[in-house]
Amino acid sequence: MIETNRIGTLKWHHILNPSEQDFSFLLEHFHFHPLDIEDCRSLVNQRPKIDIYDDYYFLILHFPYFDKTRNFVRTGEEKIFWGKDYVITMGKIHSEVSEFFLKTRQKIEQHIDLDFATSDALLYRILEYLMKESYTLVRYVGDQVDQAGRMLFERKTLQTIESISITRRNIIILNTIYKPQLPVFNKFETGEIQSFAESMEEYWGNILDYYQKIWDLIEDYSELIEGYSKTFDSLQTNRTNEIVKTLTLVSTIVLPLTFITSIYGMNILLPFQENKYAFHIIAAIMVALAAFMLFYFKKRHWM
Repeated sequence: MIETNRIGTLKWHHILNPSEQDFSFLLEHFHFHPLDIEDCRSLVNQRPKIDIYDDYYFLILHFPYFDKTRNFVRTGEEKIFWGKDYVITMGKIHSEVSEFFLKTRQKIEQHIDLDFATSDALLYRILEYLMKESYTLVRYVGDQVDQAGRMLFERKTLQTIESISITRRNIIILNTIYKPQLPVFNKFETGEIQSFAESMEEYWGNILDYYQKIWDLIEDYSELIEGYSKTFDSLQTNRTNEIVKTLTLVSTIVLPLTFITSIYGMNILLPFQENKYAFHIIAAIMVALAAFMLFYFKKRHWM
């Protein structure tokens, strides 16, 4: 379904979950390239890009959104047609642009002045909104990283593994979202993308600054979570070694005692067997042997 916001001569068309009827409308009224429409039809996310035509630009951009049910970051795809007097945005049910579209509609209905009147300025505001929302989400992932760091020394093994694993996955998703988009945003600042009505170089530079801040955070969080993961592995290895050492010491102490008891359990003549104090003598020997081994282990700092 196509919804439209009109700002003077500027039209902002927004299509949420587009149908074949919507695609036919775009082909008939705007004469977009058929390959662009095919990209819009695709149910699989496309690679971020910007295609340049004589009278319009076609952008495919990726932005993260948060799946609260599973605590995962997922990839949202926005497709944008940018022409002289129109902007067409297209997304799925989780589209962040939909929120901005509705906020803009409310301002229009309330006769609140908008800070954009051209398609260039509108595109900038859309990208700025998406970048701000993305920055907030990335900072939330940073909170997850901090939480994973605090859990390292709390001896909650399963919770720590889950926290580190989910956070690493979220950072990997953010990495795959933003890394391929740098060439796209660079095209704006380098002047390869010409605006229709305004000089927008400084504004595009601001979008690139947002992008760089987000990318720097992602790299920092990636290094932190990798460090926490290695620290956790070291702690687990150390704890496992402590357990194995304790079990080994217990086995070492018990082994000679078991050997003595097994010998005196045989049905043969043995020293002290006829002595009425045999049990006490053997027990004293076993206690002395265990005490000696404990003393020796402590002296060697093995326990």
